Amino acid sequence: MSVDYYVQLERGRNPHASPAVLDAVARALQLDAAERDHLFALAKPGRPQPRPAPEPVRPGLLHLMENISDIPALILDHRLDVLAMNRLARTFYPSFDEVPAGEWNMAHFMFLNPAARELYVEWPETARENVGMLRLYAGRHPQDPRLADILEDLTADPDFRRLWAEQDVYRPTYGAKRYRHPLAGELTLGFKAFTPSGAPDQTLGLYPVEPGSPSETALRTL
Repeated sequence: MSVDYYVQLERGRNPHASPAVLDAVARALQLDAAERDHLFALAKPGRPQPRPAPEPVRPGLLHLMENISDIPALILDHRLDVLAMNRLARTFYPSFDEVPAGEWNMAHFMFLNPAARELYVEWPETARENVGMLRLYAGRHPQDPRLADILEDLTADPDFRRLWAEQDVYRPTYGAKRYRHPLAGELTLGFKAFTPSGAPDQTLGLYPVEPGSPSETALRTL
């Protein structure tokens, strides 16, 4: 690949790059799986993607989540709208009970609710991950009007504007986060993200805690 060809590709002036070329670019830049998917979404030629229709949570999945009682569990779409939460998750996130259920959004909470900056011990890292998830989704559905409304709201926050300009992408898998909860105190929860079969734009998030740990005791107080 010539330097000139790569420059044209980087500037979006070559809309017909083959999958082989894109794959070679991804390998050369050592992109991870999420970044590679984002590259293909941005470079894919053809007609714009149709606007995604709202995807309701299947009753069976909803029933499963609501029967998880000892750890927080929630279901997000790729706009970070919260489609459903179990009882413990509603208790865990401060101020969620002050927002109508149809308006729950984790990015709104992260950037526009002061309680989030107190809740997450490593708030900057978690905020960057939230922005990366939105950026990844925007690459697949650039014409989504709901996403556009969310992004417009979030630009009121200077931290969001700075992170959005970095153009990083992120796909959640698993890990752990530290929290400073107003009722339960300091605790560490793991997180595991699953994509339900047949619902590619939904993520089931589970937040397990180590058995017998002080964090388990703290979580039980909720």
